[in-house]
Amino acid sequence: MSAGRPFLACACFFSDNVFVGRYGLHVRYRDEGQLRRDHGRALRERGCRSEEDFRAALREIEAEVQRRKQLIHQSVERKAIISKCYKRKHPEVYILQDSFLAPDFLEIVRYCTSSDAHLHGLLRYIESFSDKRIYRLPVFTEEFCQAFMDELENFEQSDMPKGRPNTMNNYGVLLNELGMDETFITPLREKYLQPITALLYPDLGGACLDSHKAFVVKYSLHEDLDLSSHYDNAEVTLNVSLGKDFTEGNLYFGDFSQDPTPMPKYIEIEHVGAQGLLHRGGQIHGALPIASGERWNLIIWMRSSAIRNQLCPMCNKKPELVEAEGFGDGFTETLEDDAPETVNLCSLW
Repeated sequence: MSAGRPFLACACFFSDNVFVGRYGLHVRYRDEGQLRRDHGRALRERGCRSEEDFRAALREIEAEVQRRKQLIHQSVERKAIISKCYKRKHPEVYILQDSFLAPDFLEIVRYCTSSDAHLHGLLRYIESFSDKRIYRLPVFTEEFCQAFMDELENFEQSDMPKGRPNTMNNYGVLLNELGMDETFITPLREKYLQPITALLYPDLGGACLDSHKAFVVKYSLHEDLDLSSHYDNAEVTLNVSLGKDFTEGNLYFGDFSQDPTPMPKYIEIEHVGAQGLLHRGGQIHGALPIASGERWNLIIWMRSSAIRNQLCPMCNKKPELVEAEGFGDGFTETLEDDAPETVNLCSLW
């Protein structure tokens, strides 16, 4: 937590960036009339042409909004059940150890924590892609990735309750519900990743990433094949390919969401097992379909309250703060006298 202050969410979570999967479109939803006015044309262009089509899309949107309204309560319930009833197969993977981390990654961290560390020196250790500030670096050992995926599959095959990682991914695991936030993800962010992001992304709060959302997503031929174009609710994202055997499914990156161009240039980047990609959360990106096999990816959305308290990255407005559980969406109440008043969640609806 940030200096003892609770983390919060922005009220736009309950209305903005609702993904309509059948049409690959993000929409803002307040009511049916607003949806028709603001998104009717885009929906028609994507094949939503009949009134029946529109009604089906509306039901999908309203179900997602309802899911978000119940999310906090349901997540707390799931986490309690998992903590009490789930039998871990590899309990050792829940507590971060240096032995899980690739030797080259530890060398990068040592450099970044040295007194004379600087950006150009860091760039000698990692791979850089184009001018989009996307970087590849080793993160874990292959042995850890295998044990971690084995644990995830054990959980997936259990009868424990499971939450969706996010609006766009139907298959995967929320790591806070599995009990990995405090003993694995938080120390990974604070001790190892933040010295790196401080040099790579100082303008995005890279030196003060004080919260996160971490989850694992799974792609396979009979489940989620790909991921539509989007940007993350994060200042900085780490995406680690944990492995399994698969073909195709490259990531692609376009413009920065806050600086779009008329003719965006896209680049494709291949997944490399046990290695991670660091990129700006606002970088528009997606994943192409896999052609065979199965792939697991660890995603960590890292957030800086000092940055997002000024402007919510999802609605591009001063955040309207609402209560949240755990790290919420990384917002905190500011200490100034003009800090916005926290809104009770129930009062929104």
